Amino acid sequence: MDQEALLVGETIPKRSIPTIPFILVSQGLEKLAYYGLVPNMILYLTTEYGMGTAEAANMLFLWSAATNFLPLVGAFTADSYTGRFPLIGFGSSISLLGMLLLWLTTIIRPECDKSTHVCQPTTPLQLLLLYSFFALTAIGAGGVRSSCLAFAADQLQPNHTSRISTSALESLFNWYYFSVMLACFLSQSLLVFVQTTYGWQIGFGVSVAAMALSVALFFAASPYYVRFKCESGLVAGLFQVLVAAFRNRHVDLSSEEHIIPYHHETGSSFSVPSQKLRSLNKACAISNPKQDLTLTGNSWNPWKLCRVQQVEDLKSLINVLPIWSTGIILSLVTTCQVSFIVLQAKAMDRRTFIQGFEIPPGSYGIFMVISFVFFLVLYDLVIVPLLSWSLRKPNFRLGVMVRMGAGYAISLPCISALAAVEYARKTVGDEKGTVLSAMWLLPYMVLGGIAEALTAISQNEFFYSELPSSMSSVATTLSGLGMAAASLVSSWIITAVDVATYGSWITEDIDEGHLDYYYWFIGGLSVINILYFVWCTKCYGKCKI
Repeated sequence: MDQEALLVGETIPKRSIPTIPFILVSQGLEKLAYYGLVPNMILYLTTEYGMGTAEAANMLFLWSAATNFLPLVGAFTADSYTGRFPLIGFGSSISLLGMLLLWLTTIIRPECDKSTHVCQPTTPLQLLLLYSFFALTAIGAGGVRSSCLAFAADQLQPNHTSRISTSALESLFNWYYFSVMLACFLSQSLLVFVQTTYGWQIGFGVSVAAMALSVALFFAASPYYVRFKCESGLVAGLFQVLVAAFRNRHVDLSSEEHIIPYHHETGSSFSVPSQKLRSLNKACAISNPKQDLTLTGNSWNPWKLCRVQQVEDLKSLINVLPIWSTGIILSLVTTCQVSFIVLQAKAMDRRTFIQGFEIPPGSYGIFMVISFVFFLVLYDLVIVPLLSWSLRKPNFRLGVMVRMGAGYAISLPCISALAAVEYARKTVGDEKGTVLSAMWLLPYMVLGGIAEALTAISQNEFFYSELPSSMSSVATTLSGLGMAAASLVSSWIITAVDVATYGSWITEDIDEGHLDYYYWFIGGLSVINILYFVWCTKCYGKCKI
């Protein structure tokens, strides 16, 4: 890592800098272990546990939803109660336990006839091990992913109140996503190859080893981490605003803000609330100073009278939610189709120019990773300098809204390419009796990688900068929450489509179904999402970065 790029002046404690590689490598190994299980999991459930395609896909969508939702719970827990270091350590250990249980399922699993794909009924112990793996890894992700990026950012701050420069923040995010993409690349190439070639027991064992190394590395640097005390009552404070605003709903807010006194701390940057979401201002409006305040100026009852800072914190969270919601459809396009793409690739010609070598079905996701990383390098080394030169603006950077919008726009041709390939695959097979090359999946992978590169980093920059520093962990988990929402939406769509089409779109044998219709439906949602994003940006106004 380029340490100079991450330094903010000379105020950063020297002991904090060496810890950043420990954090990034540890979370990279956690991603390596987790994402090494994802691509082939649908094959494991259908071939080893005898599940149907729709049933297995729904189970994986729910697992993905829990894995991406629980980090939000973990973020509130870290910011309000435990702090980030203990929660990351807890989450890493729980994830390791869950992966050990999955490894045990390779020893204690139902007997299946490989030729007919008929499996013996699963026993309660077998199901307990499998479901415990899903539950523990989801809980573990809630601990690790909720705080990892924010904890790395803590290492760059001399104290809790200081702010990191934009360049240092962007550099940290770039390195963070580089480590994530490297982990994804290795997981979808090396780990999937090991699972395909040497079997589930050895393949899942590699994930267990990677997770164990992740835990060891994280705790190895524990004496040197910069740790900030959490702000107790963050979650309660947000609910206090809602309750106080409801209880004070009768308060008449004057258009002249100086007429109404507002409760705020001495020296606070907020003495008067903003005009956005004005009804929440009632939570901090002082109706009767003698009844509402103590002699020291504090609120007698924080559930009836809050501070202006609390109101503004809740407003900032509510304000970013519409922008956050626009990322759901992008995740639906780029990350929620993994299981179906594996089934598509399995039914296509996966031979390469190397004689006798076939790319495993679960490894095609590496092309999206390569596209992601290549575009990041191209953006930093070519696109940004070219724009700076043409506009005569040194150090010019594209705004976060511009990058997000570009990513959403690319998502439309991305999913359209996947639909066209599925249509061609079925047409070629039905009419000519030949098998379409799996390399036709590359346009989707390349466009998906570019769309993710544009939106993932810009979203995190946006959330981290727009939310207060007391909610840093929450800010860095909102993108993951979008993936959780996308997984749930995808599960609902599959269930609805399966019912509405009487199982004719998504079938056990994809040659008999119509995945292309399903993809075109997602494409229609992408069009609506682009229009929705434009409306959200106009309503939000100017960003801080």
